[in-house]
Amino acid sequence: MPQTFIQWLSLVGAVWLQSINGTNTNFPAYSSQLKTLLSISQLQLNNLVFASDAGKLFGWISGIAAVYMPLWLVLMFGATLGLIGYGLQYLFITNQISSLSYGYIFLLTVVAGNSICWINTVCYVVIIRNFPSNRQVAVGITTSYLGLSAKIYTGIVDALYIPTKRAQAYLLLNSILPLLVCVIAAPLLRDVKVGKCRRMRGGFIVMFVITIVTGTYAIIGSFNWASKILSPLKNMIGMIVCLLVPSVILFGEKIRDVLAKKLWLNGEPKVYNSKIEENMSVERVENGVREDEEDVSEIEDHEIGVMEEIGVKPSHVGSLDLLLSFLYLLHSVSLAVSCHLFSTTFSQGSKYMISGTGSIVALTAPMAGAFILLLNTTNVALYVSTAIIGICTGAITSLSVSTTTELFGSKNFSVNHNIVVANIPIGSFLYGYVAALIYNKGSNEHGQCIGMDCYRYTFIFWGSLCFFGTFLAFILYIRTRKFYSG
Repeated sequence: MPQTFIQWLSLVGAVWLQSINGTNTNFPAYSSQLKTLLSISQLQLNNLVFASDAGKLFGWISGIAAVYMPLWLVLMFGATLGLIGYGLQYLFITNQISSLSYGYIFLLTVVAGNSICWINTVCYVVIIRNFPSNRQVAVGITTSYLGLSAKIYTGIVDALYIPTKRAQAYLLLNSILPLLVCVIAAPLLRDVKVGKCRRMRGGFIVMFVITIVTGTYAIIGSFNWASKILSPLKNMIGMIVCLLVPSVILFGEKIRDVLAKKLWLNGEPKVYNSKIEENMSVERVENGVREDEEDVSEIEDHEIGVMEEIGVKPSHVGSLDLLLSFLYLLHSVSLAVSCHLFSTTFSQGSKYMISGTGSIVALTAPMAGAFILLLNTTNVALYVSTAIIGICTGAITSLSVSTTTELFGSKNFSVNHNIVVANIPIGSFLYGYVAALIYNKGSNEHGQCIGMDCYRYTFIFWGSLCFFGTFLAFILYIRTRKFYSG
């Protein structure tokens, strides 16, 4: 099978996996029922929210596993963790398990949250290995589909389940759907040895257009007026079609290979063997050099990064730069699922304008202004701020993957990246409790708080953190700019 076909095959598989890997976004759909069954307080429920992210604190285990275990096994292990974590909660919420204590539910929520790390790790490792010269674009496209997860799960539940069964439906889908998709995608995620590779700009343009169309459909389908045109069943079918569309690039690649073979055979009818069939299925050779190839030998074995180039060992987890990478991502909280899908626009463009670290500076600053803008009580300010925050956090999520590779190399990427994303549960814990404290301070005797006064100081606090995050990202950019400019 031609090398480029395997590369695109792995990209399609990663897109499908990312599309169903946002299971923790479904927690609000069944949290109220858990609160009732467990007879817990709002504070204890907030702890479960933290537990859904706390699994990422142990994401480094999946990173180590990806180094020593076959990637398909890492993928299936992650799906199994999700089956256990969400499956047992489903049995509890449907009264098929007589009783589970709050402590067990907390632990199951952590396990379920950790399953996401295993699937993400496999996706990122395969994409970075298979697209070394286009990793930022490839990662940006696949990561953007993660923002589609909530829409996919909601679409399925709306189409197939009655309102009274929604909580059970989300837990059932969270446990089964990732496992099914992992079984389908596991054979597609092949690691190909990349030496000389054809330029893939055309293929990425097609994927980019497909991503934009999918994001547009997801946003339109979320509007109330769209429900008058699209029934829940039609909306679900539309989302499934959107997820299948990326596979057309495989057919296009296959047709291109067939045409290339015919051109080659017409030019050299006597010379044809298995080696030619495998290696000459790309562009026609002119003057002994392939016309449409790209030499990636310099980055094929990209095991060291910017930090080692300037004298800092990438294995030093406690290094200043890894700490800065951790801190400037600590403040990032994804608030807009649909806008997240458009993050690939910025992460692709920034590759050609400024470095990854510089791009993060440019993306973090607008978020600070967006949180301050939320102090304005108009609907326009709400929509604009949410869009800015969603787009910027989505782009930063994409950029953090490729930037981690640039800074610390690809050899230990699976471990380094999972250390960096540990910011998510820590940020969820800290910021969630700060927001809760500010909310409670403004609550009435019934424990309710309504209006801007409940969130004003929260927005100011988050905006200030974004300014601080911009400062940290700028320091990181200053430390690495000489390498990029050189």
